[in-house]
This record gives sequence, C-alpha cells and structure tokens, in this order.
Amino acid sequence: MNKDKYGEYLDLLGIFHYILAGIIALFACFPFIHVIVGLTLVLGLPDKSTVGEGPAQILLIPNLIGWMFLLIGSMFIIMGWSLAGFLLLAGKNLRGRKRHTLCLVAAGIECAFMPVGTILGVLTLVLLTKDPVAEMFGEKRPTET
Repeated sequence: MNKDKYGEYLDLLGIFHYILAGIIALFACFPFIHVIVGLTLVLGLPDKSTVGEGPAQILLIPNLIGWMFLLIGSMFIIMGWSLAGFLLLAGKNLRGRKRHTLCLVAAGIECAFMPVGTILGVLTLVLLTKDPVAEMFGEKRPTET
C-alpha cells in the first residue's frame, strides 16, 4: 500500500473522530436534567406538607440531595465535554499528521466506548502502528537487526 492510501485512511479516521466527539458531547448533555433538578431542590421553596422537627430539619435533606444532583451532574457534563474535546483534537491531529502519541492515547481511551468507540479505536491503533504511517507523522522507528 502506498502513502496516499494511508493518508486517505487517516483523513477518514479524523472525520470519524469528529463524529464520535459530537455524539459524546451530545450524550454528555443528558446530565443537565440532573443539574436542573438539583438547582430546583437547592433554590426551591420547601413543601408546606413536609413535617419535621423544625426549619433546619425540613431544609436539610432536599438541600443535600440537591447539591449532590448538582455536583455529580456537573461533573459528568464536564468529563463528557472534555473527552469530546480531546477526541476533536485527536481527529484534527490525525488529519494534520501531528502528535502521533496523542492519537495513540486517544485511540486507546475510545476503545472503552462500546461498540462504536471500540471499533474506531482499534482501527486507529492498527493504522497508527504501521511503519509508513508513523513516518508520515515524523516518527522514527528503530530498525530491527
């Protein structure tokens, strides 16, 4: 296979990384439901039908649960968007033939996202470990003796 064919494959893999990053960013928006519920519990007024030993007892549990919803939901959003940004960067570097190691790491991480991420990650790893592709990235491979 010639380098032109490998270049086409790298361009395709870069586009597929963009697509997967978009899908992950979209799914990372689902925890906004939890953030909204958490904000409602933290900022909302207590229900008048709640019976407790005092005002502190009435507000403690909804506030605690609200903060948990808010913090955990926000954490998942930030992690998902960070992963999507990392995959966008990997796709850009695949298409630009830069940062070979970053692309390898991204391919390894996306293998955890079955089934699409696994397929894309394995195909990327297989292609990036070929000697002509590594040379396209400017990597020097040790020669066997």
